[in-house]
Amino acid sequence: MSEFDVEPVPGLPERLPPGETMLWQGSPAWWPLAKRALHARKVALYFALIGTWLTTEALLAGESAVAALGQGASQFTIGAGAVGLLCLLAWLMSRSTLYTITNRRVVARFGVALPITVNLPYTRLQAADLRLHGDGTGDIVLGLSPSDKVSYLLFWPHVRPWRFSQPQPMLRVVPDAERVASMFADALAASQGDSGSGALGTRRTGSANDQDAGDHCPAAGAAR
Repeated sequence: MSEFDVEPVPGLPERLPPGETMLWQGSPAWWPLAKRALHARKVALYFALIGTWLTTEALLAGESAVAALGQGASQFTIGAGAVGLLCLLAWLMSRSTLYTITNRRVVARFGVALPITVNLPYTRLQAADLRLHGDGTGDIVLGLSPSDKVSYLLFWPHVRPWRFSQPQPMLRVVPDAERVASMFADALAASQGDSGSGALGTRRTGSANDQDAGDHCPAAGAAR
């Protein structure tokens, strides 16, 4: 029996009340999470550079090729282990996280060791942003009202990077993000009496190999 077996509905602490409808559920994609939140590629590059530097230095010092490669291989091995641990952590985070969008709120259940569930009613949201990545995943940033505070450390990595004074919760590396964001924008607009279609500020990062810039475009699509 897992800690999630006690949930009456997966990802939710209780059954939805009358009038509330679930629109979508999903989890972060583990490999994009490893790349962008845990910076696995940067760690791999760091150890690759260190290993190459040690190998080159040993060769220039007159050591044999076998000895030089041995020095570099030690760093490559350490780097592979570090990246493997980061990938494992990203997989565990993805497995333990479930985002839920209803016609009234966003619910995020996350936490590998100590799972928690957070409700974010649409009445508390002022804006939403979408950042699309080249691999089809995307981050949906939720702009809270100034009076609502969340803990950056508690929400990490499901929070907008580097916004410590006014942390913003984020649905991170959501698969098929453009479709999910469109559905969420419509639900958000409908819940707040907007007669037009919902809109999110959108930014594309380019190719799937782009490095994470660690920030997002300014909030747009304000809703009250």
